[in-house]
Parts: sequence; structure tokens; C-alpha cells
Amino acid sequence: MPRPRKCRWVKNEPPIAYFKPRGIPLRELTEVNLTVEGCEALRLSDLEGLSHQEAAQRMKVSRHTFGRVLAEARRAVAEAVVLGQALRIDGGDYAIRGRKSPPSPQPDANGAPAPQQENPMSKIAISSEGPTLEDLVDPRFGRAGGFFIYDPETKLSEYLNNGAAQSMGQGAGIQAAETVAKAGAKVVLTGYVGPKAFRALQAAGVQVGQDLEGLTVGQALERYESGQVEIASGPNREQGGRA
Repeated sequence: MPRPRKCRWVKNEPPIAYFKPRGIPLRELTEVNLTVEGCEALRLSDLEGLSHQEAAQRMKVSRHTFGRVLAEARRAVAEAVVLGQALRIDGGDYAIRGRKSPPSPQPDANGAPAPQQENPMSKIAISSEGPTLEDLVDPRFGRAGGFFIYDPETKLSEYLNNGAAQSMGQGAGIQAAETVAKAGAKVVLTGYVGPKAFRALQAAGVQVGQDLEGLTVGQALERYESGQVEIASGPNREQGGRA
């Protein structure tokens, strides 16, 4: 039995679905089809300049599958341009980010539904010891040196210093939660989070990925984007811990 096709993630549907040579009626043209995921592969590889590995991660497919989709897309465009044919962008096996979610996680041992991962294009805040992807994840959420804020939509990042929370005797976790929420983050990746900080993050609509100490910021981000980070349902640091 053939393996089922894996759904490919795309940013959005193409704004234009048809291209044809000027001055020739459509009825006189041969039509070439370019799938929506093929159009996305062209955008990621040829327009944004991503590597096959990076683009494959965006589309949630293997590098081999991405290479095949891209090759088919390039051939369709080349055929339409070189032979003067009409190009129709339609069909395929794809899901629009934010509209169609992957299968829901299974309930936990107590029957409670598992937390679902936030929209993959939401901003991500990573507690960090420094401003680069090579710096280590700071295991202390509330008293982290700062937060690496990454926007998957624009690929831009910034570093927010967490000095105000570090100097507080109490309430550092709540202050840190306010900092990342104001930055627009909907996901926090860190090591340890205390109960008060966890509740503050939940109240702000921010999901938490924990137990990522020992990784670099880049490694933690890669794990999250590949679906390897479990969204926490509760804090992993007891009351009174300096997290």
C-alpha cells in the first residue's frame, strides 16, 4: 500500500491564480498546472532564498519531499514561459497556516485534553543568557538575563533585557511575563517557571515550553518549530523557587 501524502503547510493562497501570454485567447492556449504548495516552494526557495532544509521545515515536510515539490514547480513555470502556455495555480495537498491545524494531541493519562501548540507564525520568546542564537537558554524564566524574541512571520528578532525583573526581591516571574506579553509573544521557551509566573503567562494568553535548559537559543527554537516541544499544562517549579 502506498504511503499517505503528508499535508504541506503554506503561508497563504496565491493572490493571482492565472498567468497567460498577452493577446492570445485562453481557448487557444495549452494549460499548465502549478500546485499551491509548488508556488509556496518557489516563494521560499527562489524568492526568500531559504535552503532546502529551512524551507522544508516551514512546509512541515522532509527535505526530499520539498526538493521534489520544488522541481515540479520549476518545471511547470519553465514549460509555461518557454512554450508560451497558460499557467494555472490551483490544487494540491496543502494547509494554510492558522486555518487548518495538525491533528489534536491525545488526552493525558487523566483524560484531560493536552494543550495545543500555538499558531506556528506567532512570536516566540526564549529566556536567554545573551542576544544571539548561539547563547544558552537561561533556565530561570523570571530572572533570566533577557529574552530573545523571534517573529516567524518576518524572520526578525530582538533582545529584551530583563534587568528590571532580576533586581526585584519578589514578583520577578510576573514582571517577566508582562515583558514578553508586551512584546507580542504568544509562546515562551525556557527552563523553569514558577506557579505565579505560569498563571501570569496563562492570563496573557502565552503558552509555555519548559525543560529546555542546556540548549542554545537556536536549538530550542528549532525544536519548537519541528513540533518537538510539548506545551506545558502547569509550572515545573514549586512556589518559592527563584524562577
